[in-house]
Amino acid sequence: MWAGSSKWDKDAEPMGEINVTPLVDVMLVLLIIFMVTAPLLTQGVNVDLPDAASPPMRQNIEPLVVTIRKNGDIYLQKHRIPLAKLAPRIQAIRKQKPKLPVFIRGDAKTPYERVAQVMSLLARAGVKEVGLVTEPRR
Repeated sequence: MWAGSSKWDKDAEPMGEINVTPLVDVMLVLLIIFMVTAPLLTQGVNVDLPDAASPPMRQNIEPLVVTIRKNGDIYLQKHRIPLAKLAPRIQAIRKQKPKLPVFIRGDAKTPYERVAQVMSLLARAGVKEVGLVTEPRR
């Protein structure tokens, strides 16, 4: 039979505190991860938006974003798409979500002709309202 003394003395009470140091370590690591990845979650393709004095819009749902780069390349959300396939793709998406707003993010140096072509295709696809995304005046 074992005759040694136990770890707990009869007079000692168990400690009722929680060591929060590991919790704080984990929370700091998560905070750093979110701070590093948050800038990477920007929507769409990087373009230099034109400046305009307009109030910010409040949206509850994520809009459909068509981006036009200064070289004329067109992107739907983050995926490059040929101009001919833009209208059918938007029609298919809007068939599932008819109230989905559509925004155009055109680079400040994008030729006006390209923006007009995209807006014409959106009109043919049944999009009645199109928002133009701009930067606030500096």
